[in-house]
Amino acid sequence: MSSLATLAPPIAFALSLGAIVWLLRGGRLQILDHPNERSLHTTPVPRTGGLGLLAGAVTAWPIAAPAGAWPALIGALVLAGVSFLDDLRELPAIVRLMFQLAVSMALVAWHWEAFPGPAWAIAAALAIAWMCNLYNFMDGADGLAGGMAVAGFGAYAIAAGLGGAMELAALSAAIAASALAFLVFNFPPARIFMGDVGSVPLGFLAGALGLLGWQQALWPAWFPVLAFSPFIVDATVTLLRRALRGERVWQAHREHYYQRVVQLGAGHRGTALGEYALMLAAGTSALGLLTAPAPVQWVGLGAWVVVYAAVMLWIDRLWRSR
Repeated sequence: MSSLATLAPPIAFALSLGAIVWLLRGGRLQILDHPNERSLHTTPVPRTGGLGLLAGAVTAWPIAAPAGAWPALIGALVLAGVSFLDDLRELPAIVRLMFQLAVSMALVAWHWEAFPGPAWAIAAALAIAWMCNLYNFMDGADGLAGGMAVAGFGAYAIAAGLGGAMELAALSAAIAASALAFLVFNFPPARIFMGDVGSVPLGFLAGALGLLGWQQALWPAWFPVLAFSPFIVDATVTLLRRALRGERVWQAHREHYYQRVVQLGAGHRGTALGEYALMLAAGTSALGLLTAPAPVQWVGLGAWVVVYAAVMLWIDRLWRSR
């Protein structure tokens, strides 16, 4: 790894910080997020923070990215463009979904040789497209999406570094650093939101770099899932529950577990701090299990299933008795 690549994280942090300051000072890209049926905030807040986050993260590519990571950048930029239009004009859900599926399938096609068969490739494309959506769904409370990016991409950076993939480590660390700069202004009470322009590309990059690390044998397929499990579990279980009740799963709502915790009295700050503890535990556990024997890995993953089930049942009980 070049000495310049080691500078990618601090450069990304500084650029994101500066860009967000500019956006907050009334840059022409000011777009307000007005409260709606999904919102947990009560006053309009700028939702262009994702542009500032991406300003730092994208800059890291020519500095640190390995060759195999460039398709991920192209896909993220395409989704950022579509998502920015959605922030401006509210594109139909089917249009957003088609772009997410197309970009995810294109990325999987680029890595086609890594898959043992078409079924695995299709599953990977659907999983990456779902990451785009679930990251957007979970970006509904102050500090959560930025915190998940710091923890998740931070885990990628450490795992890649342990595996000797120093460029991927620097790139992942740069994305985490950009998210940390965003958190300076998004930690409760938030002064700026990420918006779809930030959340959708971040979800895509979580899936894309997770796939790249798996292709390079840096980690098994479960590692990215566990590293980002606080978001994956909440969004997936909530979607399935709403689907089983016959609800329109694409409509805005406030039924995610993190939304319930906020409404139960923890507030944005308490919810963020609790989620940070969960994110740190999941990331640390994923790193700890990475070099463990296979039976230990499966026991560890099973333990996490029990933990998440217990937490969700506890929140459900509090919700019913409120």
